[in-house]
Amino acid sequence: MRIVAGKHRSRKIEAVPGMNTRPTLDKVKEAVFSSLGTYFDGGWFLDLFSGSGNMALEAISRGIEKAVMVDMSFDAIKTIEKNIATLKEQDSCIVWKMEAKKALRQCASFGYQFDVIYLDPPYAKKDVDKLLLKIMEDNLLKEDGIIIYECLKEDAPIEIEGLELYKQANYGIVRVNYYRR
Repeated sequence: MRIVAGKHRSRKIEAVPGMNTRPTLDKVKEAVFSSLGTYFDGGWFLDLFSGSGNMALEAISRGIEKAVMVDMSFDAIKTIEKNIATLKEQDSCIVWKMEAKKALRQCASFGYQFDVIYLDPPYAKKDVDKLLLKIMEDNLLKEDGIIIYECLKEDAPIEIEGLELYKQANYGIVRVNYYRR
């Protein structure tokens, strides 16, 4: 895996060992960041099922000021921390080993608000609607923020009051859903 653009362009980062995570493909990552405007001028990024930290580190490379990376897997956390060290981005990253709902509660307790929230849960995970509701209830998304949710192409879109599904894009078996207030 590699960082596609920004200050860390072409730098390699590691994937989580084993078959329990599936890194976001470069073509999906490029499409997601192209749709967000390519580069950021500061802001906060939440990567709720972070895996290797690939998406959050790409966001930092493109100008995001701070990224919160969350994962339940010990191997994922070790990989995230190694990738952060490789890029020397310790001051830009917050890493939590915890379940997603607990991480959202913690974000709310700290008063965090995010410009971009990226959700790429294991495809068998079925409670993304509850996570989206929690994000809205706890006001974790900035007024002009965006939520990006990656799922299987055949999964039905999730409808949440207060969120508009304004764009969808398919890449092979994957669908990327874009939400805003």
